[in-house]
Amino acid sequence: MANTQAVCTSFKNELLAGYHNFSGTNPSRSANTRDSFKAALFLASATINASTTAYSTTGEVTGTGYTAGGVAVTNATNPTTSGTTAYWTPSASLAWTTVTLSTSFDCVLIYNSTNGDRAVAAYTFGSQTVTAGNFTLTMPTNDSTNALLRIA
Repeated sequence: MANTQAVCTSFKNELLAGYHNFSGTNPSRSANTRDSFKAALFLASATINASTTAYSTTGEVTGTGYTAGGVAVTNATNPTTSGTTAYWTPSASLAWTTVTLSTSFDCVLIYNSTNGDRAVAAYTFGSQTVTAGNFTLTMPTNDSTNALLRIA
């Protein structure tokens, strides 16, 4: 099988049901706090795609310096709307420092660690390995055409 880039189908439904809060201002919740999101890396041999519903360690990379579950996603930017498109991008790059990941990986899963590890989206990139180094995923511009997560 292979990883496929997609906004997870379950996320679309859960968004309408109010499971995910990307904003620091949410009058429908008792506390105006953002949910915490994480990013985990997955092997090229994994099957992460639109049907992924939650984070699991199945197919996740392992290696020196890598912690299961991945890294925290810096979420200091509220979602924005431009025209008919709502969008959001993490406010910092995703970075794993001083890691050795010797088995090929090509996917990152963003998931809501506050709310049941519910999957948000899978993003793929060229197959990678890292030996005693850093791996960084630079975030795109936060606008209606480039943002990491766009709903149109």
